[in-house]
Amino acid sequence: MPAFDHYVGIDYSGAETPNASLKGLRIYMADGDAEAVEVQPPPSPRKYWTRRGIAEWLVARLAEDRPTIVGIDYGFSFPMRYFETHRIPPDWPLFLDDFQEHWPSDVHHLRDIREGHVGNASARAGETNWRRATELRANGAKSVFHFDVNGTVAHSTHAGIPWLRYLRQRLGPALHFWLFDGWAQAPGQSTVVEVYPTLWRHAYPANGRTGDQHDAYTVATWLQQADRDGRLAAAMQPALTGNERMLAQVEGWILGVG
Repeated sequence: MPAFDHYVGIDYSGAETPNASLKGLRIYMADGDAEAVEVQPPPSPRKYWTRRGIAEWLVARLAEDRPTIVGIDYGFSFPMRYFETHRIPPDWPLFLDDFQEHWPSDVHHLRDIREGHVGNASARAGETNWRRATELRANGAKSVFHFDVNGTVAHSTHAGIPWLRYLRQRLGPALHFWLFDGWAQAPGQSTVVEVYPTLWRHAYPANGRTGDQHDAYTVATWLQQADRDGRLAAAMQPALTGNERMLAQVEGWILGVG
C-alpha cells in the first residue's frame, strides 16, 4: 500500500534574492496515480516561483491532512568536518539555527552574505574538498562548498537550508525530515527528502521540458512510482553500517544512494 498521496519534486536555485522570480525554480506534483504536472506560482506580476513563495506554498500544502513526500535537490546538511571545525554539536536542529544566524539567506542575497556585507559567513565557511559520505557514494555529486563551477549545488544549498528551518518552525512534529527525524516516518506523516535528480533523469524522456522542469518532473515521478512498487521504502532504509547511519543523521543522505 502506498505511503503517500502526493509526490512533489522541486528543482531549486540559489540565485538572486529570496523574493526574486526565478526561471530555475520549478515544482512538479503527482496526485495519486496521475502523471506529474507542473505547479504554477500564485497569480501575481511575477512569472516564476520565488524561494519564499515555495516555502509558503509548502507550509500550506504540508499542513493538509494528505500524506505528501517532497524531494528537493540541494544538501540538507554539511560534512562532519564542518561541525568539528566550527565546534557545532552534531545536532541538526542546532545546525539549522546556527547556519541561519551566520548565513541569513532567507532574508538577503547570497552574494551579499558571501562578500561579508551581512551575516557572518566567514565564521562558518567550508572547504571545497569537504564532502559528505553520501556525496562520496553518489557518482558526480559535488561538495556543498564548491561554489561557482558547473553543476554546483553550493548556491542552492546555502540559499535553501534556512527554508528547511522555516518549514520546521511552522509545521513542527507534523512534518518528518528524513532521516534527521528518523529513518521512517509515522503512518500518514508528510516527509521531506534530499534528492539528486541525476540518479533518475535518464529513466524519463524530457518531452519538451527544460532541464529545470525535467528535474522536478523526474523527482515527482520517481517518488510516485517508487512508492507504489516498493523501491521508495527500500531507498529510505539504505544498507549502511551502524556508524554510517549515525553519521548520516548529522550529515544527511541523498535518497536513492546505496
